Amino acid sequence: MNVIELERVSVRYRETKVRSLKEAAIRAVKGHAKADYFYALRDVSLAIHHGEAVGMIGANGAGKSTLLRVAAGIITPSLGVVVTRGTVAPVMELGTGFEAELSGRENIFFKGALLGCSRAYMRSRLDEIISFSGLEAFIDAPLRTYSTGMVARLAFAVATTIDAETILLDEILAVGDGAFKRQCKTRIEGFVARGSTVVLVSHELEAIESFCSRTIWVAKGEIAADGPSAEVIAKYKAQGS
Repeated sequence: MNVIELERVSVRYRETKVRSLKEAAIRAVKGHAKADYFYALRDVSLAIHHGEAVGMIGANGAGKSTLLRVAAGIITPSLGVVVTRGTVAPVMELGTGFEAELSGRENIFFKGALLGCSRAYMRSRLDEIISFSGLEAFIDAPLRTYSTGMVARLAFAVATTIDAETILLDEILAVGDGAFKRQCKTRIEGFVARGSTVVLVSHELEAIESFCSRTIWVAKGEIAADGPSAEVIAKYKAQGS
């Protein structure tokens, strides 16, 4: 069974090529304002199967994170169709789905609600989430006082403690200290061993090859290669990335 399906998905952003606000105003008055479109994703089709561990690689700005956000329902595509099945828990680098003015504890419940979990359920997992995050001393402080690494710890703890069928991880291995990265890797290994669906975006190619049997290489908003991790990573390295 496919848990994520993208069919001919494109994400485009409108941009007007002007050098200043004055030029933009003059062009608008004269009716000469010309809009161009920048494609973050272009005509992407793929399917991720239940129980797969899939890596996603590519240069900065290639469209990896955009693709993951489309799959998570955070970004609505400009064109194409996205289908997801089951509970999808995204863990984005900057803690997408959190509120800066709420405390860490309040954000646990807030994030749980966004993922479709009841308050009673989140309360039953609260101690486990806080313990894994290692943020006991800061859990009642506003999230705006957290570092990027602390936010990532909390996001990862929430998404990987609740019973989600699919976990989407965006550069989670790029933040936090060494101990937290080891925690993350151990928990990802556990998900893979249990046959959960994991999609991991990372520049750490060794981690991708270790965790993921399949890898998708994204380049300039398109899929450059999709197949066994060792083969795709070899192609990626060969072109100098």
